[in-house]
This record gives sequence, C-alpha cells and structure tokens, in this order.
Amino acid sequence: MTHLENFLSNTPLIAAILGWAIAQVLKVVIESIMAKEFTWERIFASGGMPSSHSAFVAALSTVIGMEYGLGSVYFAFSAAFSLVVMYDACGVRRAVGEQAKALNRIIGALKENSTIGQETALKEILGHSPFQVAMGFVLGLAICIATFYFLR
Repeated sequence: MTHLENFLSNTPLIAAILGWAIAQVLKVVIESIMAKEFTWERIFASGGMPSSHSAFVAALSTVIGMEYGLGSVYFAFSAAFSLVVMYDACGVRRAVGEQAKALNRIIGALKENSTIGQETALKEILGHSPFQVAMGFVLGLAICIATFYFLR
C-alpha cells in the first residue's frame, strides 16, 4: 500500500478533516448571511458558528468508537481529548475573547483622551458559545456517520 492509499484509508482522520472543512465553510456561509457581506477570510478563522474544533474532534472520536468499539482504549483517549477541546472552546478561549473585547474598549477610550499610538486591536472572536460547540458536535457526528458508511 502506498502512503496516499494509507492516508485515504484512515477513516477517523478523513472524517475529522471533513468535519473541520465543512464546519469552516458553513461558518463563512452563516456569517456572510448574518453580516449581509461575503467574508472569505473567515474560512481560516477561529470562533463562530459552528465550532469547527468540535466538529473535528466529534467526528474523530465517533469514527474511532464505531471502528474500535466504545470500550477500546482508542475511543477512551479520543473521547477524553474531545471533551478537553470542547470545554476549552467554550470556556478558556471564550473568556479570552471577552477579555479582548473589554481591552479593545479600554484602549479605544484611552486613545480619545491621549496620544496613545495606533496599536492593532486584539482579536475578539476566539472561542464559542455552548450552542456553537453543541452544533459543531452534532455536525461532527453527522459527518462521521456519513463518512463511516460511505467509506465502508
């Protein structure tokens, strides 16, 4: 088997990559509709709806569970990894985004009253709401099931 054939036969990895890619495309579509302006640059951005991190790890863990069984060490490891990623997406990373918003407001107010230089604004869209994480998870499950049965 060639390296390409090995890669293409790795169902968990293919499902995870598809989960991420489809979530990123959906994010561009959803945010373009909401903003009434097409924004391609969001294709590689973090944050937003749905969570591509959640779609990635949900697809990965679900396919591993389907291939190796829910009692396997592979599934246990991937499920624990997935829970950490999803918790971080709506916990720590979301808090950092909220702090960035507050700091940008403070810096904006200080600029009006002083001669502060033109610092670049901090990125505010970093994490996800619990709903965005849940939708990423559901998307990952759907992609996993489709990928698992399509590639079998």
